[in-house]
Amino acid sequence: MTRYFFAMTIKTVLPPSVLFLFLLLAFASCNKERERRGHALEYWSSNNGGEIQFAKWAVDGWNSARPEDRVKYQPVPEGQSSEEIILAAVVGKTTPDIYSNIWQGTVEFYSNAGILVALDTLEGFMDFIQQRCDSVTIGEITSGDGHIYQAPWKINPIMTIFNKRIFAEMGLDSPPQTYSAYLEAAKRFKIDTDGNGYVDQWFGNTSFKLAWYQRLFNFYPLYLAASGGMPLIKDNRAHFNNEYAIGAFRFLQELYRENYFSKQEESAGQDLFVAEKYATKWTGPWEIQYLERFKREGFEYSFYPMPVPDGHEGPIYTYCDPKSFVIFNTCQDPQLAFEFIKSMVGEEGDLKFLQTTNQLPRRKGMDSIPGFQAFFAENPQLQVFAEQARHVRGVDNCEVLTEVFDIISQEYEACVLYQIKTPEVAIADAERAVNVLLRVKE
Repeated sequence: MTRYFFAMTIKTVLPPSVLFLFLLLAFASCNKERERRGHALEYWSSNNGGEIQFAKWAVDGWNSARPEDRVKYQPVPEGQSSEEIILAAVVGKTTPDIYSNIWQGTVEFYSNAGILVALDTLEGFMDFIQQRCDSVTIGEITSGDGHIYQAPWKINPIMTIFNKRIFAEMGLDSPPQTYSAYLEAAKRFKIDTDGNGYVDQWFGNTSFKLAWYQRLFNFYPLYLAASGGMPLIKDNRAHFNNEYAIGAFRFLQELYRENYFSKQEESAGQDLFVAEKYATKWTGPWEIQYLERFKREGFEYSFYPMPVPDGHEGPIYTYCDPKSFVIFNTCQDPQLAFEFIKSMVGEEGDLKFLQTTNQLPRRKGMDSIPGFQAFFAENPQLQVFAEQARHVRGVDNCEVLTEVFDIISQEYEACVLYQIKTPEVAIADAERAVNVLLRVKE
């Protein structure tokens, strides 16, 4: 993507909310340098409570140790989404030096627009990344031009949560791991309702919304689990017209056709899993802190990997919802910014991050690091996610990845939700549309 194309994209497709944010941030930029006086760097985190607590701890430690290189910290400003805020800041040239909550799938878009620092050009970065991440992760974050523009920070692997009481009453000795076992358990659960002709309990639930990012939490982890972690895009072409994507669509289609999954969206103040109206759902480790706060007495739950096709062999992969650090090219001292990032993500920092957020740092062998063992012993539910972290994938390096997922979501609607296409046709149509999209961008 050229800088011209990026400028035209901003000019033509920004929604009104982003344009409004752009104007606010552009106005604020007049005072940016004055506000930064006395600070070498500016750092934004997400506005999640636990991450704010962690970021303050990290920044206070840095500022105490290096008062001559003080960091100014703030959570990303409030808005409809952090992605919109960052996009508006890019346009208004009000980006921070460092941002720690960028979704891996947008990095290629921003790096191709020329607004990110290539971290592999900084002293010590390659030694750092090779110590922190395995070769698969490093390959995954390497952009099409051969540079690395992001430092992996955190993950939230998607797994299956289940109600232990319901499974015990159904006589399930172990979680239904395969498609056929899951569907059979769902059929038995439906039969076990009160017989009044109205289903008010479902074996599972996943978002019924059509927004592209919802496919990251149902279709995509199922695809990764079935395929052993295969990409959606390879060599700038769709790579998903295969038995794994077709099988995932067919599995999901049957769950809705047989009314094993609910089509309703939960409203504020309503959690049907806590109310024991759902036996399972697909979620991440963020669920643990929430359930421990709101579950009723005697409510027990556990996690296991995503369902896989019958006959599946090998490890079960899943989507890890990865977020990374980036340094924007407005930063006047990228090397110092990298030194600050390193100070946050050593073993001490990663353990503090675990303790304050219940999210997982993205680093190899996390479940076997001696300094983390006491934490995982006290938090066995998170131990399950740490073990799953050995087999996770992020997303492909594709500057139009959100559009790719939007195309898949449209076919998901036609096939899975409304049953007007076969899985084979829906996946083939998605492949065709994605290839047209990618050829336009070549």
